[in-house]
Amino acid sequence: MHWGVAVHESFESVVAYVLEAGVKDGKPVIGAVHAGVHCNFCVNPRTVEAQVFGAAAMALSTSLPGSAITLKDGVVEQSNFSDYTVARFNEMPKIAVHIVPSNDPPKGMGEPGLPPFAPALANAMRRATGKPQRQLPLRFA
Repeated sequence: MHWGVAVHESFESVVAYVLEAGVKDGKPVIGAVHAGVHCNFCVNPRTVEAQVFGAAAMALSTSLPGSAITLKDGVVEQSNFSDYTVARFNEMPKIAVHIVPSNDPPKGMGEPGLPPFAPALANAMRRATGKPQRQLPLRFA
């Protein structure tokens, strides 16, 4: 297992992921996932956790084999979730969300949890496979 790290700032909030991942039989294995969140004063920590969990699920979905958005004759072929690979519950890692305490006015928390997940996973996969990951979906072999 190898560590991957990535950080993102948007809506005046910062989210960083530190995750452990590797490859077994050509498939990704994701272990520990820790999300650090700084959104200033956290009105409802459970809501922030839910936002991070949902963002991580969507980000993992963009990383899975078969999740590429494809075009045919200039039209997107995937019209709904039935045509697109979405992470299943059994594919989701356990995620620990760590909220930085603050008394400053609250900032945005929804989208900021999505962008850093795939780069953190790509960094771990780079360490696991020796191959740089420069596009989504990631290649795990």
